[in-house]
Amino acid sequence: MTCWRVKAPLTKKNTKKGAFDIMFTELMFFGLAAMTVLGALGLILFKHPMNGAMSFVVTLISLAGLYALLSARLMFLIQLIVYAGAIMSLIIFIIMFLNIQDSDLPDEKGRGMFLLGGAVVITPIAWFLFKIVKSLPGGDTKIIGNGFGGVKEVGLLLFKNWLLPFEIVSILLLVALVGAVVLAGKRGESK
Repeated sequence: MTCWRVKAPLTKKNTKKGAFDIMFTELMFFGLAAMTVLGALGLILFKHPMNGAMSFVVTLISLAGLYALLSARLMFLIQLIVYAGAIMSLIIFIIMFLNIQDSDLPDEKGRGMFLLGGAVVITPIAWFLFKIVKSLPGGDTKIIGNGFGGVKEVGLLLFKNWLLPFEIVSILLLVALVGAVVLAGKRGESK
């Protein structure tokens, strides 16, 4: 993967402060990472399921951008087409099919306390993981081969070594969809 450098032309203003040199991929990484985290926070914090689903779409599209930065072409396409496209369309369809109103949502008394408690629990874990990552030795970056992340390589690995788990996940998704439709039908009959 090549990194692009954006250099500002030397003028009187920036020669005093030194040459302006920013790595474009680092800027893209931090922007996409921030969008991923903000989308995930929106998924957790929004009360209405449709707002949470839209935040989840932002998270999935940002993850696709991160895969593109890693030169994982197939994962980028799968993330966009399958997850951000098909599965999110299915989730949004089910949310709309269930016709969730604000009166159907539970009253979340003490929600702030739960969020604060979660932050208290997660903070030492995040600090511990940060310390571990900082203590890892630096590694040499290598240029990856042309076949990395391609359709042929991933397809051969998936359908030779991982065929059974792949099919089990597809059946599980089908059962979840049928279950949601059955539950929505029972709810409609009871009203």
